[in-house]
Amino acid sequence: MSPPSRRLQTKPVITCLKTFLISYSLIFWFTGVILLAVGVWGKVSLEAYFSLVSDDSTNAPYVLIGTGAIIVIFGLFGCFATCRGSPWMLKLYAMFLTLVFLAELVAGVSGFIFRHEIKAKISVAYRSAVLSYNQTSSKHEVVDNLQRKLHCCGFKDYTDWNETEYFKEKGIPLSCCIDKCSPESLKDLDKAKMEVFNMGCFALVTDMMEGNLGVVAGVSFGIAFFQLVGIFLACCLSRYITNNQYEMV
Repeated sequence: MSPPSRRLQTKPVITCLKTFLISYSLIFWFTGVILLAVGVWGKVSLEAYFSLVSDDSTNAPYVLIGTGAIIVIFGLFGCFATCRGSPWMLKLYAMFLTLVFLAELVAGVSGFIFRHEIKAKISVAYRSAVLSYNQTSSKHEVVDNLQRKLHCCGFKDYTDWNETEYFKEKGIPLSCCIDKCSPESLKDLDKAKMEVFNMGCFALVTDMMEGNLGVVAGVSFGIAFFQLVGIFLACCLSRYITNNQYEMV
């Protein structure tokens, strides 16, 4: 056992570390809530954009939701471990924070490196969706929703529809209309120019995607390096408790 004087000197240090680590754990828990919210928002708002590339890509929001849920659980575990003053729990918490740090670092770097590849896939997929557009295909709803929400038309512009089989039969889709379009105008590019959105969708979609990827990458890096603070606090507190055989009341 440590001398009483040493224990009295150590107690304020441990109390201080304990306060900081609980505060950190609460902030860490809150970041998990944010990731959950972003995952739900991505599932609701960006599912259409992801589904243009492939059906599997829509799993991205679920990854955020799952990660957020795990962080929420371990954030609460960190608070419990700190209050309990258990060295092995604190070491386990530090180990988990290390894993989160590495995972978020890899995710942030991967998103930054592969952003051009994602853009190229969207380009091919969206052009294909426009050229093969018909109202019996599952992709037509994605194209229509994008054109309505982003106020755009076609791949580069509304004239892209002239290359499609759908245009030969029915003209430009109604989802391109600014307000209301006459059937005759939709089959005539010169007349349609005044009644449909002139800007193409690809540039708007990729700008939006790249902007969101930048935000996600920035948040990932920020949260990742924030884990270093928690790792340091958890390790220090565990070491102080172990070395001084301090028992939390």
